[in-house]
Amino acid sequence: MGLISEEARKMIGASEPPIQVEISRRDIMKYAVSTEQVLEKYLNGDEAPPMFLFGALRPIVPIDQLGPDGIANASLMPELPLKRVMAGGTKVRYFRPVKPGDVLVATRSLADMYEKSGSQGPLIFLVYKLDVKTGAGEPVVEETQTRIVR
Repeated sequence: MGLISEEARKMIGASEPPIQVEISRRDIMKYAVSTEQVLEKYLNGDEAPPMFLFGALRPIVPIDQLGPDGIANASLMPELPLKRVMAGGTKVRYFRPVKPGDVLVATRSLADMYEKSGSQGPLIFLVYKLDVKTGAGEPVVEETQTRIVR
């Protein structure tokens, strides 16, 4: 197919600047209530529910800097000939719970990019890796996310 340019391929391995976030008990409690958690450890803010980091690590940007999907425009999105982007799946590995007072450092990188032929035309797969660690380097979460461009 040859849809991925050499310039786009050079982005494989690139990373965004690390994001540092301090986790507060109040943020955990607000998230737990808004997502209708039932476990006391979440409602009391003793531990964050598994999907808490999905929102906590999102950049806070003005509305005009959001893409059509409502997510902040990413620097790791290469220029591609196909324009429609879909979620392709996520794999998450948790090493330890997120707790109030944690200072976490998250680094997102473009791990891979490849093409496939779909039933309705060509597809480009973008594979992103998110590593979340404590400030001391202890692993907390590792996420692999695939986006499909068609």
